Amino acid sequence: MGHGDLDSTWRDARREPFWLDTPERPDSRPSLRGQRRTQLAVVGGGFTGLWTALLAKERDPGRDVVLVEADRIGWAASGRNGGFCSASLTHGEANGRARFPREYDRLEELGLENLDEIEVAIAKYEIDCGFERTGSLDVATTPHQLRDLAGRPGFLDQAAVRAEVSSPAYLGGVWDRTGNAMVDPARLAWGLAAAAERAGVEVVEGTTVQALRGEGDTVVLAADGGTIRADRVALGTNAFPPLLRRVRRHIVPVYDYVLVSQPLSDEQLDAVGWRNRQGVSDSGNQFHYYRLTADNRVLWGGYDAIYHFGRRVRPEYDQRDATFRLLAGHFFETFPQLEGLHFTHRWGGAIDTCTRFFAFYGTALRGRVAYALGHTGLGVGAARFSGNVMLDLLSGRPTERTRLDMVRQRPLPFPPEPLAYLGIQATRWSLAQADRTGRRNLWLRSLDRMGLGFDS
Repeated sequence: MGHGDLDSTWRDARREPFWLDTPERPDSRPSLRGQRRTQLAVVGGGFTGLWTALLAKERDPGRDVVLVEADRIGWAASGRNGGFCSASLTHGEANGRARFPREYDRLEELGLENLDEIEVAIAKYEIDCGFERTGSLDVATTPHQLRDLAGRPGFLDQAAVRAEVSSPAYLGGVWDRTGNAMVDPARLAWGLAAAAERAGVEVVEGTTVQALRGEGDTVVLAADGGTIRADRVALGTNAFPPLLRRVRRHIVPVYDYVLVSQPLSDEQLDAVGWRNRQGVSDSGNQFHYYRLTADNRVLWGGYDAIYHFGRRVRPEYDQRDATFRLLAGHFFETFPQLEGLHFTHRWGGAIDTCTRFFAFYGTALRGRVAYALGHTGLGVGAARFSGNVMLDLLSGRPTERTRLDMVRQRPLPFPPEPLAYLGIQATRWSLAQADRTGRRNLWLRSLDRMGLGFDS
């Protein structure tokens, strides 16, 4: 496909997330005005905050809970992701076993229990979000990736994996049948907000919390419209600048980009198979993820993660033509039988990344404030577990979750600028080299020894 022909497939796509582009999106809620007193304030209207608020009411229906969102429910990462709801709490088995070998098996069990409980909650609250427990395919596109996958449970050889999803790029794969579900993430967020409101949570939108401070036994949240005084506060701000200075160097926002195609015709769907509707990702360090939507569009994202100098989150970063061109080219290399298909939506968004690649936790102001940050792309599923962790921490009573090393330990911080920018760019280049050669260079091996864990 020529350069101009390739650009024509994505250039006219709508510049907004497919999931949010629907007339069924709920109306905006009122913003904060004046003073508010509550037992629990939750900051952030994405999955982390929504699950925390709903779980708080499930634990104690009489508890007064206010959730504060700077924009609209689910507008940021929770409405911009691929809709992969993973059981993993540790960004995969290899990463989890390397960091917490003693407790990894229990972490895997807890992750599967969490995914089961998400499925139960979706049914209980009648959330129409297209939840499909299809599992996921991890496909090999190079010989060294195939060697890494061979022998794992659920391994499929070339013929078997192409029988599931037909691509000339596939050499083999692994089908994890239980550890992943597909969802419409925006509808899940909207459904959780509605369920929380029915349970008595007050949801406030269009209200940015600018600072917090302790005042006696109370935490005071200063917002652009008023003040909230709370006994306890749970922070789910993720990629946005943390309200706690102590954790600001522990996360960086990395931008991820997505294309969504026109609906496949019956003939096009037959050409790719995909009858079991699994989520798919390839096994590279820089990897693509893709899945079918409810109306059989292909959502195609990932690979070209971009970090902007200074840890900035800005609306203008949501669009990046060079990345969309790269993604479109990779799409048609993977599915040449779909040549002529066009993309209807293109967008980007910030992922909160930490150096261990999965969420970390902590408290501040003598245990009156809890936070969960750094989900690194796994927040659709892991955010519910994080909500339970924060509520456990705020209760002051030890639980199995709060005794976990993965909850008690924080990852290493990122260095200050310009070292963070230079280090991340060197890492991106090295990961691309490793994908071509199957070998991690001296830079990546040094990061591994320091526990910085850049492997995707």
